[in-house]
Parts: sequence; structure tokens; C-alpha cells
Amino acid sequence: MSKTLSKLEKGDQGIVREVKGPDVARLMEMGFIKGERVEVLHEGPIGRDPMAVRVRGGILALRRSEAQWIYLEGEQS
Repeated sequence: MSKTLSKLEKGDQGIVREVKGPDVARLMEMGFIKGERVEVLHEGPIGRDPMAVRVRGGILALRRSEAQWIYLEGEQS
């Protein structure tokens, strides 16, 4: 079963399965590449936006509207 990064909560993690949408190149440049592990570290106070995620050893801030284009497999809390 796959899920988008936007559905994960603080502490959840998964493996990037696919990146879609209008900004694919930018998201892939940020490190969201198939097979990479992603972990949600923090959620913003208003609407849980932005979210801070760890990917490829770095920490990035990402809006949930951007995270909806990143499909994951193997989610776990």
C-alpha cells in the first residue's frame, strides 16, 4: 500500500516510491528520489504546515501541498 508524504505525521517514515506533479524536477533535486528514506520530524502549528522532513541526511521544510506529490511505500510510526 502506498501513501503520499502529506498524509504522514510527526515520527512517521517511509521510502520514496514515485514523485509526480508539476514540480517533479525540483522535488527530485531536493532529494526525493526513488528508494530514499523519508522521516517527518516536525509539523507546523497551523494546519500542520510546513512540515520538516529528513531525506538524504538533510532536513527540509516542505508544504503539504508539495508533499502530496511524493508517494511512499512502507510507512511506519
